[in-house]
Amino acid sequence: MPFHPRDLDALPAEIAIFPLPGALMLPGGRLPLNIFEPRYLALVEASLANRRCFGMIQPDPGAPAGPTGPALYRVGCLGRLSSFAETEDGRMLISLTGLIRFHVAEELPMRDGYRRVRPDYAPFAADLDRPAAPPVLDRAALLDLLRGYFRAKGIDANWEAIERLEDGPLVATLAMVCPFDPVEKQALLEAADTTARAEALAAMLRMDSLPGPGQDMRPS
Repeated sequence: MPFHPRDLDALPAEIAIFPLPGALMLPGGRLPLNIFEPRYLALVEASLANRRCFGMIQPDPGAPAGPTGPALYRVGCLGRLSSFAETEDGRMLISLTGLIRFHVAEELPMRDGYRRVRPDYAPFAADLDRPAAPPVLDRAALLDLLRGYFRAKGIDANWEAIERLEDGPLVATLAMVCPFDPVEKQALLEAADTTARAEALAAMLRMDSLPGPGQDMRPS
């Protein structure tokens, strides 16, 4: 039976986590992953028996490592395995759908090489609201910033597909797929609401579009 939680009590009290720098999953977003390390294959197998859920979280490069591995940021996102397939060479191609963010309340003993935590979902209960409240944004201005950012990064985009997205999915998709650095990704994850995330996204697009030292700032 599909797992569609509507309240915090329906969520798993202990979860496996996949620490991956630069990987951002937001509530309602979809994150594809190629799983090949034995410990993360074990994580996926275990998660299939735990409501198909595990957490995505980023390592924190500014904090010292601990006995279980790199330090972690304190906020991650619980995802549900919405599709998965095994390949002939033993990998798993999976897709996670974001459910709700969490604070790491406690790290638990490792199991089969992967890390586990006790999550605190309470600060992010509003993430379970579906559909999520759309962000308040200047869509035309955001798309103009995106065009400048893609030019600066040399990224080709499917503008027809981008322009078809509604405001909420547009912000979530751009936050997840744009190649921001891990600190910027974490700021987008921890934004208070969709409007705050849209504002942070716009600021990052603007800053990351600026020429670096020694680059030509003259218009082309």
